[in-house]
Amino acid sequence: MHMPAPKLTLMEYLKWENQQPDRNEFYRGEVFVGVVARRKHGRVVSNLSRHLGNQLAGTPCQLFAEGMKVQIGDDTVLYPDIFVTCDKADLATDMIFKSPTLVIEVLLPSTQAYDRSAKFALYRRIPSLLEYILIDPETRRVEAFRRDDQGRWVLADMSDDEVMVAQSVNCSVTLADVFDGVDPPQ
Repeated sequence: MHMPAPKLTLMEYLKWENQQPDRNEFYRGEVFVGVVARRKHGRVVSNLSRHLGNQLAGTPCQLFAEGMKVQIGDDTVLYPDIFVTCDKADLATDMIFKSPTLVIEVLLPSTQAYDRSAKFALYRRIPSLLEYILIDPETRRVEAFRRDDQGRWVLADMSDDEVMVAQSVNCSVTLADVFDGVDPPQ
């Protein structure tokens, strides 16, 4: 008979996770092993970190990439590929962020469905989040979901545009720069 793994509390997870070499996400007592990224994914994250990070210099907002935890409520900890926070408490924390304004996920074939559905549903629970951008290095699709004045999430497809606009933090990056070093689709 298979015994289910015991559920962890948030504090037990954080104590355990801080000793692990790899990233593991947490949801309602369960731990989910992080996915190993590929070159295209790494290039896009690096490109965005450089271009958005440079634009945010001197503003009250900061960009964080891969390896930083975002806590949602008392039951979820995720590792966004990139996020920007302008929250004073976040900018003073050492490890756990709670109030991102912008989250960007660079899609992998194995995680695309999760990033588009369940993970987006979790991120939508963050009151401070104004924009969620999904970037697919394989197809070069760039889609932003932006929270409007009524709290609804509205899709802005930038796949055919020259520029990716991160409206929530008043930044933009040309798609040529987003995908620099990534082979065009066949």
